[in-house]
Amino acid sequence: MADVNRGNRPLSPHMSVYRPQLTSITSILTRITGNALLLGALMFVWWFLAASTSERAFATADWVMTSVIGDIIMLFSLLGLWYHLLAGVRHLIWDSGHMLDVETAEKLGWGILAGSVVMTLLTLIIV
Repeated sequence: MADVNRGNRPLSPHMSVYRPQLTSITSILTRITGNALLLGALMFVWWFLAASTSERAFATADWVMTSVIGDIIMLFSLLGLWYHLLAGVRHLIWDSGHMLDVETAEKLGWGILAGSVVMTLLTLIIV
């Protein structure tokens, strides 16, 4: 039978006690960016489908893609793409058994955050 005495057990980790670490935040951001990249990908698929369908459909899709909202979505998709790529490289490094100590893992986290912003800006300048 299930434990009916659930009210007496402590909550762990409680939000007032637990301090999120940079590695946990970057791990959560990796999952969020992976899912958020779907929005940009769906916009590209819609744009390509509209281009193959009709002139009117393409005009609508192209208007959305080149609007301010479309530009913002594509900018954050680019940022998310670079972040997700760099976080994946970090996980490959960790999977090989390197840089697992807390100090180095935190440096990698800051490197991913800074690197994704720098790579996004470089991509915008070059392209």
